[in-house]
Amino acid sequence: MVEPPLALLAEVTHRCPLRCPYCSNPVELARASEELSTDEWTRVFAEAAALGCLQVHLSGGEPTARRDFPQLAAAARRAGLYVNLITAGVALVPAMLDDVDHVQLSVQDSEEAGAERIGGMRGAQARKRAAAALVRGRGLPLTLNAVVHRQNLHHLPELIALALEWGASRIEVAHVQYYGWALANRAALLPTRAMLDEATRIVDAARLAHAGRLAIDYVVPDYHASRPKACMGGWARRFLAVSPTGRILPCHAAETLPMDFPNVRDTTLRAAWEGHPAFARFRGTAWMPAPCAGCEHAERDWGGCRCQAFALTGDLHATDPACALSAHHGLLADAVAEAGTDGFRPRAFS
Repeated sequence: MVEPPLALLAEVTHRCPLRCPYCSNPVELARASEELSTDEWTRVFAEAAALGCLQVHLSGGEPTARRDFPQLAAAARRAGLYVNLITAGVALVPAMLDDVDHVQLSVQDSEEAGAERIGGMRGAQARKRAAAALVRGRGLPLTLNAVVHRQNLHHLPELIALALEWGASRIEVAHVQYYGWALANRAALLPTRAMLDEATRIVDAARLAHAGRLAIDYVVPDYHASRPKACMGGWARRFLAVSPTGRILPCHAAETLPMDFPNVRDTTLRAAWEGHPAFARFRGTAWMPAPCAGCEHAERDWGGCRCQAFALTGDLHATDPACALSAHHGLLADAVAEAGTDGFRPRAFS
């Protein structure tokens, strides 16, 4: 029997006023005219709750770019889901928080100039500060999401201080994961090992200094690893995602894979989760080739990331190159050696 998912990532739109070069959305972004309607999302939320999901992450793009965002949040709340808003905060207004339980606010840098260079929007930092104040004024828990990389790691202590200043109870220090736009800009974003080690030292020290006041989650890049992560808790084991156009996915990055995924316009979440071949394909360990097959870590990392394996090797079934046992592990060292470019390609509709 397939266990139910814990959470739904609802990517309600790809539209976003920011142009972050590390955006994990596909390089080819969905147009507004292709997005699911309010009624379709309402049905998706009800199906997610019936399937066993406990929470929904309303994401994008920028979810508040949809005029019906308050209606979407209300529909998720009516379905009985815990509603987490993942936002850049630049368009947040009070009515958008009426049916939200938690807000995850992204920041691109600790200072205005860097934030504008990375996010591509003038005045965004002041809007984010105001959004944080609005969230805290409503009594909602706030998490600051700081995506870190070669262009802003030197400001990591200031980013942690910003979380405290803005009243966040948690900060996620998340090194860029290289999919979509981030993969296209890898040379400008990927840190050296020395940068990573210094960032880890800073996080460890901050955890001690701010224990009981600020929780710090830390996500490291795979490119300096010898073991792969259990991506999303394993393929189709804990989470599912729905794209702006209705594709049902085991994770948001799976749209980059050459696979046939179901769509909520044609089927239900339950039918997809429990019976569609795309969800069964890499679930568990039976699909694994050597050296994953029989490995003592197989039920810990679940073979690593299929999206990363495909992006780097062109083979969906390949061992994740983050694993030291992979025949392609050297690709990561090559990428680190080639990194160092200052310029990057901003996210944009093509």
